[in-house]
Amino acid sequence: MKIAIVVHGRFHAFELAQALRQRGHTVKLLTNYPLWGTRRFGIPDDMVHSFWPHGILSRIAYQLHQTVGLPYPEAWLHQLFGRWAARALGKEHWDVLYLWSGIAEETLRLRQEGQELKLLVRGSAHIRTQADILLEEEQRTGKPLDRPSPWMVAREEREYQLADRIVVLSQFAYRSFVAQGIPPQKLRLLPLGVDVAAFRPPLEVIEARCRRLLAGEPLRVLYVGAISLQKGMWDLRTLLACPASRRFCMRLLGPQTPEVRPIVADLLTGAEWIPQQPQATLPHWYAWGDIFLFPSLQDGFAVVLSQAHASGLPIVATTNCGGPEVVHEGETGWIVPIRRPDVILERLQWCDTHRQELANMVRQIYAQNQGERGRDWLQVAVDFETLCSSPIVRL
Repeated sequence: MKIAIVVHGRFHAFELAQALRQRGHTVKLLTNYPLWGTRRFGIPDDMVHSFWPHGILSRIAYQLHQTVGLPYPEAWLHQLFGRWAARALGKEHWDVLYLWSGIAEETLRLRQEGQELKLLVRGSAHIRTQADILLEEEQRTGKPLDRPSPWMVAREEREYQLADRIVVLSQFAYRSFVAQGIPPQKLRLLPLGVDVAAFRPPLEVIEARCRRLLAGEPLRVLYVGAISLQKGMWDLRTLLACPASRRFCMRLLGPQTPEVRPIVADLLTGAEWIPQQPQATLPHWYAWGDIFLFPSLQDGFAVVLSQAHASGLPIVATTNCGGPEVVHEGETGWIVPIRRPDVILERLQWCDTHRQELANMVRQIYAQNQGERGRDWLQVAVDFETLCSSPIVRL
């Protein structure tokens, strides 16, 4: 197939593009990353069509919005990229268009009667569900959050109607679309993968982890991702305020978002913060942990869960982040409700008092990934091919 992947950033587009090319497809990646940026991820130049000025403008606009409060030109930037992509795609014939939501409307309108398959990928839940969850969190915490604007909600809902299929990344996201009235026959589920070879640790790391557990050392709890309220930091703050949490050694790795800064001091009374690290160094940080915690309120599919699983870490994750796609309850980790720090604490306390069972789980996870048998990007590419072969439903 001849496939165009259109993304304003990176997300999972780079990994999927490389895997599809390995599968023998002709792939073009349309992005606002410059060529020197895509090269860092191993993308050949001939695969890339770059609108790099958009990337620079987006970064400058975001920094000005964060530092001096200038309004972020959301509509102008998204339409600018959307028009550029539509013009670029119009110069060639394609079998499949894989378009990120928010920047797809111009392409979908111009090619409404085209014969190619038009896939719209939504990296989170339905945008109204996402907006509702974030509004609830804003009201619960009294902290302003970066929520989808009415303009973006309306734009994405038009894209949902124009696309041939909507690709979602988890059962949570799938259910959110059905609940918002999208026909199930228009939805396709595509859980993401991981570079198993890159994240699978040497046996010495697993043995060292098991020795720590069986020796009764403080349980090392690792979180990787944005330090934000959407990722559950308000609940983590509550958890860390409990005296029982002092038995754990917690580490938070990722960038801090503005709305979480007022509570960072509270978080850091019980946890160590590590700034965002290059992806190539993440296996080193995963090797430190004994258990992986991801208390997110809303994610389409948190790739860090796949990374943690490939790293041999038992996982405690919420229902709303792709956790059920990665975690087998009681075998490789546990799924907990959102906004329940008490349930998370109970689970961590169980892990602390059942060291032999936890060490056995570590070894079981490692054995499952033996020979790189985890869900890698080539398997995602195979599932993408299957997704493209099913009949088009135009409603």
